[in-house]
Amino acid sequence: MEKKRLAVFVSGGGTNCENLIRYFNGGKQAEISIVISNKSDAAALEKARRLDVPTVVINKAQLTDPNFMLPLLAKYGTDLVVLAGWLPLIPNYLIEAYPHRIINLHPALLPKYGGKGMWGHHVHEAVYEAHETETGMTVHYVTPVCDGGNIIAQFRVALTSDDTPDTIAEKEHLLEMQHFPHVIEQLLTTL
Repeated sequence: MEKKRLAVFVSGGGTNCENLIRYFNGGKQAEISIVISNKSDAAALEKARRLDVPTVVINKAQLTDPNFMLPLLAKYGTDLVVLAGWLPLIPNYLIEAYPHRIINLHPALLPKYGGKGMWGHHVHEAVYEAHETETGMTVHYVTPVCDGGNIIAQFRVALTSDDTPDTIAEKEHLLEMQHFPHVIEQLLTTL
C-alpha cells in the first residue's frame, strides 16, 4: 500500500498536530507531509519544524484562492486534510476538491456545542454551564455547514459536579491524544 500523505491545518498550540506527527511519521501507512497555519505565531508551527515537517503560513486571501491552495496541497501529495485546532471555515472549493477527505476534530459531542463560536475553551465553558454529566470528542467530515458534517467517531468521558471548565478541557484533551490518531489510521484504510 502506498503511503498516504496528510496535510494538518492548525491555528494554535499544536498538541494534536505534534501527536499526529509522532504517531505517523516514520511509519509505513501515512505521514504528515505539511502543516498549514493561518497564524504565524501558532506554537504548532515550531513543534512541526522541530520534527522536520514543512510548514506554511497562509492568510485569508490565500485560503480562499483555489489557484494558491490547490497547487500547494498537490505539491505535498495531500490525500487527506486534517483540521486539528483550525478556526477559519474551509472554503467550498476545497471541500469539493477533497470530497470526504477533509476531517475535523471537535472538542464536544456533536451535534451539541457545535457551530459558530464553539471552539476551544468556549465549548468547555458551555458544557460546564449546562451541568452536563459527560463530554467528549467528535471527528467528523467537513462540509459547508460549520460542524455539520457526518460523524466519523465519538469518544465520551464522564464528568462530575466537581469538574470546572479547565478539568473538562483536560479530560476531553486526553481523549483527543488517545483516539484521534487511531481514527485517522482507520479512515486511511478507506481512501
